[in-house]
Amino acid sequence: MTSRIILDVHALQSVPPSNLNRDDTGAPKTAVYGGATRARVSSQAWKRATRRYFDTILDPAELGVRTKRVAELLAERITELAPHTGEAQALALAAEVLQTATGSKIEPPKRKVEQAKKNGGDDPAPESSYLMFLSARQLGHLAALAVEGAADIKAFFKDKDAKARAKKIADGRHSVDIALFGRMVADSTDINVDAAAQVAHAIGVHRSETESDYFTAVDDRNTDAEPGAGMIGTVDFNSATLYRYAALDVDLLERNLGRGLDENESPATPVRRAVEAFLEGFVSSLPTGKINTFGNHTLPDAVLVTLRTSRPVSFVGAFEKPVTPDVDGGHLEPACARLADYVPEIERAYGDDSAQTWVLRVGPATAKLSSLGQETPRLSTLVTAVGAAVAARLEQRG
Repeated sequence: MTSRIILDVHALQSVPPSNLNRDDTGAPKTAVYGGATRARVSSQAWKRATRRYFDTILDPAELGVRTKRVAELLAERITELAPHTGEAQALALAAEVLQTATGSKIEPPKRKVEQAKKNGGDDPAPESSYLMFLSARQLGHLAALAVEGAADIKAFFKDKDAKARAKKIADGRHSVDIALFGRMVADSTDINVDAAAQVAHAIGVHRSETESDYFTAVDDRNTDAEPGAGMIGTVDFNSATLYRYAALDVDLLERNLGRGLDENESPATPVRRAVEAFLEGFVSSLPTGKINTFGNHTLPDAVLVTLRTSRPVSFVGAFEKPVTPDVDGGHLEPACARLADYVPEIERAYGDDSAQTWVLRVGPATAKLSSLGQETPRLSTLVTAVGAAVAARLEQRG
């Protein structure tokens, strides 16, 4: 049986009063685990935060865009390549190319058409009926194809080779974010992309209660004769020490990205770059719900990363019984002690001998975690060490 390359990322992060991820009532999301109500941040919220963090560490050419307004985006690329192309023509070309490449209908939304007719405005731009995720590279190649067939785009795509080229572009060497988080194309499942990364809902390691903050806002133009508040309201919040977990299937990531084609770089380079970006992004990112209200800018107190050859392993079971504060208060130190006891038992029963583990921790409360792996002093050191280990395993396998 061929061994796999799996990366597990675990983090303990204390978050003060905050509302990172709201439910439909505006309250912080929660979950019941081990019979206790815990604070929760959805996987979707943290995946989006990670994707947005990529904007600060990766070249835009390595990323994608997820939008219904994909025709407008592609039309901009078309006019960059062929400046003489009018806006309406560029949109028509973009719609035809996208429909051919993805099998999705690209047309103006009916409600916007009706609104334009009612107001006597211009025809709205065509859109996809759902969010479409395409990489910068794919958009560039589709724009070039549109320019090539611009004289008669419908006739151009009657040619089977041209149609096949469009589909191949849409399903070719994906951007880092598409390779990691996947893509679903409802009308053309053959160009779907399975996500290489799995992100768990972050949950509190202890019981949490949702509280409400009653607030007022004073009208700056009020006089002494008008002492009342200009606005009264409430905002819900909670605080928690969260256990966060993500798993990365490096083999699937490699298939999604493709091997490096530059003769001056290792074939593993694109995968290593994506692994390092994901690790840094997942650890450092933070959902921005109510961030201006609470200013809850924290980073993980402890991070464990394990490189495995079998299957992903979450350590959430360490917290099935809610952690209680120690005599001095606080949940972080007893949570670290719980994890330090639990991990060796799981590894003894289910771990593999070739697993590598790194530890990044902050402060004396996390000291017990130092026995779980190789300590790294900084996040940048951890990211580089993990990236190098992944690349070495890929190159060893050939």
